[in-house]
Amino acid sequence: MQNKGLVKLFALLFGLVSIYQLSFTFKANQVEEEAKQFAQSKFQDVDEINEAEIRYLDSISSQEVFDIGIANFTFKEVKEKSMNLGLDLKGGLNVILEISVKDILKGLSNNSKDPAFNKALADAEEIQKDAQESYLESFYQAWDAIKGDQKLASPDIFANRNLDDVININMTDDEVKKEIEQKVDESIVSAFEVLRKRIDQFGVTSPNIQRLGNTGRVLVELPGVKDVKRATELITTTAQLQFWDVAKPQTLGAFFADANETLKDVLGVEEKEEAIEAQDSTSTDSTIDDLLGETSTDSTSLGQVNPIFDLIDAPRSGGMLGIKLENKDKFQSYLDMPQVRANLPADARNVKFAFGLPTADEETGIEYVDLYALKGNRDNEPELSGAVVTDARQSYSNTNKPSVTMQMNAKGAKKWEEITGRAFTNKSQIAIVLDDIVYSAPTASNGAISGGNTEISGNFTVNEAIDLANVLRAGKLPASADIVQADQVGPSLGKEAIESGTKSFLIALTLVLIWMVLYYGKAGIFADIALLLNILLIFGVLSGLGAVLTLPGLAGIVLTIGMSVDANVLIFERVREELTKGKGMKEAVKDGFANALSSILDANITTGLTALILFVFGTGPIKGFATTLLIGIVTSLFTAIFITRLLVDWYVNKNKTLDFSTAITKGLFKNMNIKFIAKRKVAYVISGILILVSLGSLFTNKLDQGIDFVGGRTYQVRFDQAVSSEAVATDLNAVFGSAEVKTIGAANQLKISTKYKVNENSAEADEEVQTMLFEGLKSYLPADITYTEFSEATNGVGKVLSSKVSPTIADDIKKESFWAVLGSLVVVFLYILFRFKRWQFSTGAVVAVFHDVIIVLGIFSLLYKFMPFSMEIDQAFIAAILTVIGYSLNDTVVVFDRIREVIAERSGFKGGKNINSAINSTLSRTLNTSLTTLVVLLAMFIFGADSLRGLLFALIVGVIVGTYSSVFIATPIMYDTLKDKGEAPQEEA
Repeated sequence: MQNKGLVKLFALLFGLVSIYQLSFTFKANQVEEEAKQFAQSKFQDVDEINEAEIRYLDSISSQEVFDIGIANFTFKEVKEKSMNLGLDLKGGLNVILEISVKDILKGLSNNSKDPAFNKALADAEEIQKDAQESYLESFYQAWDAIKGDQKLASPDIFANRNLDDVININMTDDEVKKEIEQKVDESIVSAFEVLRKRIDQFGVTSPNIQRLGNTGRVLVELPGVKDVKRATELITTTAQLQFWDVAKPQTLGAFFADANETLKDVLGVEEKEEAIEAQDSTSTDSTIDDLLGETSTDSTSLGQVNPIFDLIDAPRSGGMLGIKLENKDKFQSYLDMPQVRANLPADARNVKFAFGLPTADEETGIEYVDLYALKGNRDNEPELSGAVVTDARQSYSNTNKPSVTMQMNAKGAKKWEEITGRAFTNKSQIAIVLDDIVYSAPTASNGAISGGNTEISGNFTVNEAIDLANVLRAGKLPASADIVQADQVGPSLGKEAIESGTKSFLIALTLVLIWMVLYYGKAGIFADIALLLNILLIFGVLSGLGAVLTLPGLAGIVLTIGMSVDANVLIFERVREELTKGKGMKEAVKDGFANALSSILDANITTGLTALILFVFGTGPIKGFATTLLIGIVTSLFTAIFITRLLVDWYVNKNKTLDFSTAITKGLFKNMNIKFIAKRKVAYVISGILILVSLGSLFTNKLDQGIDFVGGRTYQVRFDQAVSSEAVATDLNAVFGSAEVKTIGAANQLKISTKYKVNENSAEADEEVQTMLFEGLKSYLPADITYTEFSEATNGVGKVLSSKVSPTIADDIKKESFWAVLGSLVVVFLYILFRFKRWQFSTGAVVAVFHDVIIVLGIFSLLYKFMPFSMEIDQAFIAAILTVIGYSLNDTVVVFDRIREVIAERSGFKGGKNINSAINSTLSRTLNTSLTTLVVLLAMFIFGADSLRGLLFALIVGVIVGTYSSVFIATPIMYDTLKDKGEAPQEEA
């Protein structure tokens, strides 16, 4: 081998850089463990421990914690350079948000009331349920179907004052569509930036936010986040901040009395049986006066059931009225009735009613909300909006309660001075409203406020005030953001995943290292050294690139071990062949490495192409799997081709002998003469039966499609004792109407799936479904467990994982999965055609792949009802299928490569005899690599995480079937499609 010095230099540099990169991970883990121990020594409550841990780490963020001799690093720098752990290893939240294009279109139309426009918006939502196109395209389709003679450039739609600089009434629909597409895209970009700023300020380590293509979808990954509810609210709230003048209670006293009378007629309320004289009218008059101010209504009417007055109470936070929180929606529905609003005085026709934040009564604990009457206008818009806010910070009020201080721009400051001056003169309030909730309604008791500085006070916690300040500083979303896909993993499950993943990894690695020494002797030791360096490089590259290590990513690394071994096996088997031919040691090593190179490159390139397609089409953990696989392929090639060669040459050049075998394995598989081509019809029959059974099951028994493909919500719940999945399913069916319950791993762990409210993506709907789940499972949980403890799986009992996929995104996942599988097949077909120059080779390889995929699908269809682990068809399964394709092609390419070599040396196929000879010569490599890979996969399957067992089972089946098909399907198909098979001398092939 030439340039050995250069190889040594690169190996040394790569190794040192990898150790350098990984040292930050070890140091970060050490510091975080110290923070955790400190927090646990101070507090007992889980929330307090988490907050103390965060405060500890924040306090040392800028302190130097790592000294490597030539440089010092602060904890913040150490954390930035350490390896990023994914959601499934660290716990946290992974969501895909969909920015509402419908909201954007309504905003661009200036909230048009045009009937055709609004019908098109509604119709587009219906089209979207079964469509693969964007919402905007569905809207155009719906509009074209109903528009008649109307145009999008109507003054009532898009030719309004907001868009007069780009759209005029003379433009055609096609011209308007181009402008609207650009405006929608600008709004989505704006939303993305708002989300990015909010997340950057949230304080999560290594957050990831990215827009998915040109869609309105945004991927947000928050590994390690502990307060999931808080994080969800932060990224979904639109944060529409407004400032309103508040009407005085006295001005609407008569309105409420008149509204009360109107509702009696509307609701048909009967008079009470008690006589009016029996009541203390003086007391009643006093109460009403306190709540509403003086009224002119006859108080005797209060002797009846009063729809309005029976719901009201004294205000708690400076509002007009107090209402029990449980009656809020009912009271709002009364106020929204046209018959009721008709009672508003002429100067208050445009009043807008809003409620404040809930406040609990100190004595009873009952929660109340205050009602405010906001002075509206014809457009129902405030005088001042949050767009004028330039800065916002969490602070404390005069009463030392958490609050938010804001700074406005010059235009806002001027308007704010005018509003506060008017409030001072009129002795009225100014309501600070965020997303239609009145956070506070202060008075300008000291006169007009100049300079644009103001404060929002309310019943905040410190975290709520911090989040509100972050949202105001980052800006408001131009449209609502719904969670269409979500994965939440509890920290306890993440910790278990790390422990089980590490355990399975070490067991698999140990078995492989031992096997290589047992099979190849001293040469196996050199392969082991190269393998260990390979693993070091993989982790070093992952850390250096800032890539995220996920549980499937760990599976990809373990699979890389098998591929690395495969490269060494190919080399060693070829060296053994050269030694058998009587060549000297140095010459045999040289020729063995040279002859194996072609097979190694072809096998790794086909697997790499599959991994690349997986990387392009996959998201989240699946992309992590593809990332580690791609890195592993590169590092495996480097270590197998160069490092193993370096070590072997070093040993041989000392005039020492390497047998590349042991006493047990010497001569194993030597002089094999199995007539594979002659037995191909038997293989066709066996495969035909397997395929027919698989197809029959796929059509009748079907597959267990996960929520990735059908939509819905899934929860993994852990109990403190074994539970019956059938009993739980019966109870949850009564709650949700339909629920699927499976035991996952141990008998105290269930996977629960439901399609209840599957089309609702709001955070409120998610919370409602989870609350219903908790209520439905109460009889199986500890008696004293609270909803919060259940949600966070405190003490290991409760929800440890949850996932949600909306039907719309499920359709997209199906589509992407189909194109991923089809794309990999097309790319590999073309590559094999390019490499082997015969379409018969490509055809044989692709037929074998189809054979493997159908059988794997068939086995999953046959067994999913009986296996004690999840066999759902989801994105992880698609990763497994693509890996099976890659592995099957890897095997097939190695066989084909040897066939090509043999027929070139021996002048043709000779009726299949040369094919038999080629397969027999690769049999040792085929079985050795397959057994090694199976050992790795079995170790992971037995000792690894429950969440990976379905994926690993698919890989185990795929390795077995793929090994079989490369010999008994791909090669025979290639042979049978040949026109010129040559003639077998004397005996049948």
